[in-house]
Amino acid sequence: MNILDEIKSSFKSGSIITRLIYTNLFIFILIRLLSVVFYLFKIDLPLLEWLALPSDISLLITRPWTLITYMFVHYDFLHILFNLLCLYWFGKIFLMYFDERKLLSLYFLGGIAGGIFYILAFNIFPAFAEISKVSSLIGASASIIAILIAAAIYAPNFSVNLLLISSIFGPVKLIWIAVFSILIYIVSITGVNPGGNIAHIGGAIWGMIYMSGLKRGKDITLRFNNFLYNFSNIFKRRSKLRVSHNKNTTRNMSDWEYNKTKKAERQNINEILDKIGKSGYDSLSKSEKEFLFKMGNKKNNPGN
Repeated sequence: MNILDEIKSSFKSGSIITRLIYTNLFIFILIRLLSVVFYLFKIDLPLLEWLALPSDISLLITRPWTLITYMFVHYDFLHILFNLLCLYWFGKIFLMYFDERKLLSLYFLGGIAGGIFYILAFNIFPAFAEISKVSSLIGASASIIAILIAAAIYAPNFSVNLLLISSIFGPVKLIWIAVFSILIYIVSITGVNPGGNIAHIGGAIWGMIYMSGLKRGKDITLRFNNFLYNFSNIFKRRSKLRVSHNKNTTRNMSDWEYNKTKKAERQNINEILDKIGKSGYDSLSKSEKEFLFKMGNKKNNPGN
């Protein structure tokens, strides 16, 4: 197996974090390589401008796709390195409590919220009047901040080790990382990258709104989750043998076997719910969370 086959295999079998990292890396490398080719052959094609999100509304109307593409575009190495490291760290924490569908929709909608905040701010506040016609936005930061804030609201006391800080003060709670990040973005609006910091704030606000609803039992992104999931399934290879086997197994069950299986599932669910009632959701093991999620999907999709 060559390196390309290994990358394809890890992309297909990897988590949503792996796929998002690969997607960002692929676009980064492609843009940098094309930039070299354009430079050598003196090709005047503003590739980056066609992918970046402009603050000029008249320009945005002609490039509506940039509200999505900008959150996958990076040009500086340190920019993409820091963003992907944060995506990996905070994404892993998020997936300890929630499924991949929620993380994917949070990435997209956090990025969209950040982009909308950026556009509104640059067209409302007089401070940006001179640069609003030429400003543009790239990077996954707003998407990643949405994931961080959502995780911090759900698990505020989750502790992480930061390289220099933890060696002096010990592990840092996730909520303090979130609060400090938001404060930095606010005070940095007057710096060299006001658009980026405003987009970060937009992503953070979406993370707050999303997780506040989820903690009340309301997933405001459910339809968007299903849309993304169905859209991604278009590009997946379907195993006819596996589907046929599952259907045949269900059909060939006797009434006794079927009732026994259902009784065991109900008993398992009751035990998990009792555990949640006594110790909270965080006390569940990974296998218990997966079982509960699987049963929830069965309930929502009875035909599967």
